[in-house]
Amino acid sequence: MGRKQEPKGPKFVSYFCPVIEALKKLGGSARPAEVREEIVAKLGISDTAQAETLPSGFPRFDNKVAWARFYLAKAGIIDSSSRGVWTLTEKGRALPHLTHQEALDVFKEVHAQFHVDRGRDDAPEVEEAEAAPSQDAASPTSVNYREQVLEILRGLPPSGFQRFCQRLLRESGFQEVTISGRSGDGGIDGLGILQVSPLVSFKVLFQCKRYAGAVTPSQVRDFRGAMQGRADKGIIITTAAFTSEARKEAVRDGVPPIELVDGEKLVTMIEQLELGLSPIRAFKVDESFFAQFES
Repeated sequence: MGRKQEPKGPKFVSYFCPVIEALKKLGGSARPAEVREEIVAKLGISDTAQAETLPSGFPRFDNKVAWARFYLAKAGIIDSSSRGVWTLTEKGRALPHLTHQEALDVFKEVHAQFHVDRGRDDAPEVEEAEAAPSQDAASPTSVNYREQVLEILRGLPPSGFQRFCQRLLRESGFQEVTISGRSGDGGIDGLGILQVSPLVSFKVLFQCKRYAGAVTPSQVRDFRGAMQGRADKGIIITTAAFTSEARKEAVRDGVPPIELVDGEKLVTMIEQLELGLSPIRAFKVDESFFAQFES
């Protein structure tokens, strides 16, 4: 019996249909993390597979999903203008279940357009590109500031990343944020006070993981064990991702909840706070607006 033939094209093409189906199941739009979790559940992606990384440190699974979204957006199947939310277009909602060949045809069509527009073939021919495309990237070779920020953070020394997280929490409204600076403290890197109202406040312990790969449920449990009896709530901040089981462990009934801040959420917070990022304002001409005055 011969070996099973590998599907043609880049491996991320096989995620075109799962991304579309996940969005349909979630009502036509969803946050990236929701799409990710739906695909993990549907395809039975193991924690081990979710934790596997590229040489750059970016999770291999998340990389494939991100490239799938990029091509689907370029094909007009997903609305690329919805910042932070993936939304099916009318074309996407009307699409039936895609076969692998149909998904490959979508890839080839978009890929060919890059060749026409840029005079050379810039879309990834390899099985996977090193950096996942950004939400608003014009092409796979566009500067991806979100990934650039994460690369910078991953390159910081452990103490530097802890100080960065301290600043981030202060800017987010936490008070008396201190870094423990002690080894052997069960993974606890610091604590802060979140003042909810003049009469209500919470002591919060946090852990900083300048990390490549996905954080596993055992790491979440270890952190919860270290914070037991010492705080009302915990936060894990990482430059990577969390496996599905780690997310479930963080909100498991009967134990103190732990807030999870993955790389995507971390950069979103940095954007909102404009920490180390300088916003650039641009305009796009709406020709339909001026058309009403032509007659």
